[in-house]
Amino acid sequence: MSKSHRVALVTGGTVGIGAAIAEALQAAGYRVAVNYARNAGTAQAFAQRTGIPCFAWNVADADACSSGLAQVQAQLGAVEVLVNNAGITRDAMLHKMKPEQWREVIDVDLGGCFHMCRAVIEGMRERRFGRIINISSVNAATGQAGQTNYAAAKAGMIGFTKSLALEGASRNITANAIAPGYTDTAMVAAVNPEVLAHILQSVPAGRLATPAEIARGVVFLADDEAGFVNGITLHINGGKYLG
Repeated sequence: MSKSHRVALVTGGTVGIGAAIAEALQAAGYRVAVNYARNAGTAQAFAQRTGIPCFAWNVADADACSSGLAQVQAQLGAVEVLVNNAGITRDAMLHKMKPEQWREVIDVDLGGCFHMCRAVIEGMRERRFGRIINISSVNAATGQAGQTNYAAAKAGMIGFTKSLALEGASRNITANAIAPGYTDTAMVAAVNPEVLAHILQSVPAGRLATPAEIARGVVFLADDEAGFVNGITLHINGGKYLG
């Protein structure tokens, strides 16, 4: 099947890395839809600029994921490429972290990955094709003070991805992860400047990644010809972590 007939869904796809992924997949010939959870104005502007349809639901809600996927597939067709990019941070040192800060990050970042994969996997198995790309983080490998919740969720995604790769391989379904380093997004821009300067000192490349650099990795893993690449974590971090 040509890419022009393949449908790709990107969660958290209206801003930052997610938006870059959606646009890169569109440029590569996929029919793309994106999900978002908040800020309808931003989503509307993204849709008007790109022509990519946007659908609102909370990936932490299993039923919302199922109904949201049904909406996407009713409009575009069966989703054959899923990019789990939606994620949040609720940073705090562990001795100050509230239970709700832990639960919210785990539910969105890791739970959302499960809910979306669960929603698409049966259809992918029936069609004997699928590409699942889960966006983890360099901090899943290195850790980061103040992010025990986020690092745990993103590390969990990597183990999840490896197990799903084993389950789907015989049906031509691949599951891979990408672990971006610090990237030039609004989330990183909100980091304390002194902390960010310290982080950049630990990156051999001496700079932040661009969202487009992360997106290129997704386009590679989504390709029909990447069918023998399965269960890996692609580290795109400027040399900060050598996995």
